[in-house]
Amino acid sequence: MKKSESTKMKLLEASGRAFRKEGYSGIGVDSIAKDAGVTSGAFYAHLKSKNDAFRAALVAGLEDVLAALPEYRKKHGCQWPAAFADYYLGKGHRIDLEGGCAMTSLTPDVIRADPAVQTEYAELMSRIIKEIADQLPQAESAAEREAIAWAFLSTLIGGLTLSRAVGSGPAADQIARSSKAAALDAIGYSAG
Repeated sequence: MKKSESTKMKLLEASGRAFRKEGYSGIGVDSIAKDAGVTSGAFYAHLKSKNDAFRAALVAGLEDVLAALPEYRKKHGCQWPAAFADYYLGKGHRIDLEGGCAMTSLTPDVIRADPAVQTEYAELMSRIIKEIADQLPQAESAAEREAIAWAFLSTLIGGLTLSRAVGSGPAADQIARSSKAAALDAIGYSAG
């Protein structure tokens, strides 16, 4: 890997961690560059702006979800929804803001982002929904499967957001359990 490619990779990884942990307004270019071990000049040479860094971190995070879903199906077969929900709402994922899912951590900043970022987010989220919906045979039409997939995913994202917000006590565990049950129920999945 060339040095410039390595520098850009470091900047993208540092951006993803920073935006997930601190939010868009909570972090600056200098902090991202420092975390990546490069100068602010190198940041601007590779990512041009804080907005471009956010967009790149968002895209990378959502593409990670797209890559993970088939792996869950491959590893867990028809049990993949429960395995995915267990991971997504699990304590480890709840406390890992820096490495946690972009769907939960970055969505609040997308709300305030420019229209181009919002459009790209919507397109990637639609791809994630289609990836989930394609594995839901109980609905008759693609539109019905996508509606069910939105309910499943929205419940997981909301559950993770709420459980993070209440801390690490019993309420967080209860929210996680309830959200998992509701998400699986939304897709007609019986945990047995």
